[in-house]
Amino acid sequence: MHDSPAPAATPAAPYAPPPAGRGGILFAGLLAAYAVACLLGYPQAATRRIVAHGHAANAVDQLRQALDNFGGPDGTDAAAPATGDAAAAPADAPHAHGTPPLATTLPFVLLLAAIAAFPLAPAVAHWWEHNSSKLVVALLLAAATLAYYLLAHRHPVDLHFPAHAVVAPAATGPSWAATGAVLANAILAEYVPFITLLLALYVVTGGVRIEGDLVASPTTNATFIGLGALLASFIGTTGAAMLLIRPLLETNRERRHVGHTVVFFIFAVCNCGGLLLPIGDPPLFLGYLEGVEFFWTTSLWRPWLLTNGAIIAAYWAWDTFLAHPRESACDVTRDETQTTPLRIRGLLPNLPLLVAAIGAVALLDPTKSLPGTDWHPWVYLREAALLLVALLSLVLGDGRIRTANGFTYGAILEVAALFLGIFVCMQPALEILHARGEDLGLDSPRAFFWATGFLSSFLDNAPTYLVFFKTAQALPAEGATMAGVEVGRLAGISLGAVFLGAMTYIGNGPNFMVKAIAEQSGVKMPSFFGYMLWSFGILLPIFALVSFLFL
Repeated sequence: MHDSPAPAATPAAPYAPPPAGRGGILFAGLLAAYAVACLLGYPQAATRRIVAHGHAANAVDQLRQALDNFGGPDGTDAAAPATGDAAAAPADAPHAHGTPPLATTLPFVLLLAAIAAFPLAPAVAHWWEHNSSKLVVALLLAAATLAYYLLAHRHPVDLHFPAHAVVAPAATGPSWAATGAVLANAILAEYVPFITLLLALYVVTGGVRIEGDLVASPTTNATFIGLGALLASFIGTTGAAMLLIRPLLETNRERRHVGHTVVFFIFAVCNCGGLLLPIGDPPLFLGYLEGVEFFWTTSLWRPWLLTNGAIIAAYWAWDTFLAHPRESACDVTRDETQTTPLRIRGLLPNLPLLVAAIGAVALLDPTKSLPGTDWHPWVYLREAALLLVALLSLVLGDGRIRTANGFTYGAILEVAALFLGIFVCMQPALEILHARGEDLGLDSPRAFFWATGFLSSFLDNAPTYLVFFKTAQALPAEGATMAGVEVGRLAGISLGAVFLGAMTYIGNGPNFMVKAIAEQSGVKMPSFFGYMLWSFGILLPIFALVSFLFL
C-alpha cells in the first residue's frame, strides 16, 4: 500500500513505441522456431494425425448409432447392451490398464504442502520468495513423478498429444517411451496451451491502464468486483483480473485493510464470474472442444447470478460493518480527499489485440475445421497467434503505461514455475481418477458438482473437468443430453469446476497472479490455509445453496 500522495500530473511526453525487451525477444524467438517447424511440416503432420483420429472416432460413433437404430448384427434388440468383441471401444477411449499406486500422488501432495507451508516457515520464507526457488522445488518433485514412470510403472500409458495412442512400457529396463508420453500429456497437451493463454492475456492487459483514485468505499469496491465478474465471461477470468486488479489496488492505496478485498476479488473475478461462455474459464473451453454448444453455458445464468450476487453482497456487508470502520480517521480523510477521476489508457492497440486473442482461442483449434472451410488449423497455431498478440502489444503499446502499471513478469513467472510442477505431479492422480471414475458411484448432478469441485480445488480445474466429463459421457442418460452428457450432470460438472476453483490459490491460474500482484503492491495477503478459511467460511454456504436450488 502506498501512503504518500500521488505525484502531480506532468505533461505527457510524445508517444514512442517502447522496445520489446527480453520478453519480446523470447516471444519473437519462439515464433521463429514455430515458423521453422512449419517449414519442416511438423505441425501439419500432427494436425493430420488429429484429423485421422477424429474420422476414426466418428466412424465408431456412426456404427454405434446404426446398431442403436436397427438392432445388433445378430438381430438382437437395439436396446440390449452389446457384449464381448461386439462392444467396440471408441477410438479415443482410455486403454484398460493398471493404474499407478496411490503413493505416486505423494510428490503432488508435497508440492501443495510446500506452497502452503514454506511462506509461513521463517527458515525458508525468504528463500521461497524467489521464483527460482519455486522452480527448483517444482522440478525436483516433477522429476520424482517421472522417475516412477521411468523405472517402476509397467503398464501401458494413454498418450493424448497430438492424438490418442497407447504407449507400451519397456519389457525390461527404463520405460523411456511411456515416460515421454506422460511428459507430453503434462507439458505439450496441457501446460503449453494453459500458460500461453495466461501469458498473452497478462501481457495485453498489462498495457491497458484504468487509472484514477476513487473513494475506496464498500460500494466502490463492490462495483469493481461486480464489473470484473461480468467481464470475466467475455474476456476470460485472466483478462478481467489483470485489467481490474491494479485500479482496484490504486483506489485502495490509502486504506490499511485491503487483503479481504483482494480475496473477494479472487472469488468472483478470477473464478465464479467466468461461467457464462467457454472463453470465460479453461474447463468450459475444453467442454466446447468436446462438442458442448458455444452458448449452452449461458443457460447457467441463474446460479451465476446467485453466486456472484451473494459474493458481492457478502463483501459489501463485511467491508461496511467490519473492515472499513477499522480504518483510521486520518486514512479515511486522505482517501476521501485525494481522489482523481477514472480514465482508460492503452486501449489502442490492446483492445483489438485482446479481441484477436479471444478469436484465436475460439477458432484456431486443430480438432475442428475453421468455420466455413474443411481446413484444420495446425497444431500450436493458436499458441503462436497468442505469442504474436503478446509481441505486438509490447512493440506497439505505450511503454509508459506499463511503467505506470508497475508491469513485470514476476507474477506470471511464479504461476509458470509452480504450475509446471503441478501439471507433471498431478498426472498419476488424474490417471487414477480416469481409470476409477466410474467406481466412485457418481450419478446425480449434485454428486458430480461436489466431486468435480473438490478436486478442482487442488488439481487444475481444466483436466479435472475433462475427466468427469468423460465419466458422465459413459453413463446412461435419463433426459436431454449435450455432447453425450445428460444436461443436469453437465451443469454440475461445469459449476463445480468453475466455482470451486476459487477454494484455493491453486484452483485456477489467475488466483496466484492476483495474489502476487497484490503482494508486490504492499498488500498483506492470507497464507494458503488462511485463504482457505475465507473460502470455506464465505463460499461453501453459497455453493451449498447453489447445489440445493439448481442441482
